[in-house]
Amino acid sequence: MSPLVFVSTLFGISLGAGFLGSLIGLGGGIVVVPVLTLVYGIDIRYAIGASVVSVIATSSGAAAAYVRQHLTNLRTAMLLELGTTAGAITGAFVAGILRGRVLFIIFGVVMGYSAVAMLRRVREPDRPVEPDRWADRLRLHGSYYDESQKKQIDYKVTHTWLGLGLMYLAGMISGLLGIGSGALKVPAMDLAMRIPIKVSTATSNFMIGVTAAASAGVYFARGDIDPIIAAAVAIGVTIGATGGSFLLTRTDNYVIRVVFVAVLLAVSAQMVWKGLR
Repeated sequence: MSPLVFVSTLFGISLGAGFLGSLIGLGGGIVVVPVLTLVYGIDIRYAIGASVVSVIATSSGAAAAYVRQHLTNLRTAMLLELGTTAGAITGAFVAGILRGRVLFIIFGVVMGYSAVAMLRRVREPDRPVEPDRWADRLRLHGSYYDESQKKQIDYKVTHTWLGLGLMYLAGMISGLLGIGSGALKVPAMDLAMRIPIKVSTATSNFMIGVTAAASAGVYFARGDIDPIIAAAVAIGVTIGATGGSFLLTRTDNYVIRVVFVAVLLAVSAQMVWKGLR
């Protein structure tokens, strides 16, 4: 494959990755890492390095739009970033120790777990939210206008400390695999903290860039970021993420969850198979 064809096809794939990543809050890395490793045969460490850049690009492309639409819960995001940033730095250092095959298997298992957790809520009715004095004290509750339902949605946040602990694990997975950690952030906010799926997605998009930036320096210093690959991925993902951000508020919650689960199951199966070969 010629360099021009390689860059062009990678740009096109990254465009779709950015669109999908911004729509379900996973970051472009959820598609970029499998494509680079399974399709192009690139070493997973370089794929993860490019993915870290794509995650920052996804956040840059979608976060501003979600903030303008008042979907992002900024107070919750700033609190949870304490856990994800610390975890991302830890994961980035651990990634330099583990073998590539182990990273494949970890990637697949994390994706599979997230898919199963979200699948249980596809048709599950909303349950009452338990009072949380820390969420009350920090004023983490919020509201947003849902264009698909044509009404204002008010929501309350709960299990603040559980969410913060899960975000440390999510950040560690991000630094370890370069996937933006949205695969754990979205379920943690949606399932544990009872934040609506659209707000969870928007808040995850805002957070993943900060989390990835915390580990990007480690990958760059280690020489795991190829400028050509990273540039093509970043440009495509940024444009795609901007488009996906306009579709989120117009999409039904059920559709978002189904797409989330389908993407994670497909990627999980592929990566575990690759790691066990």
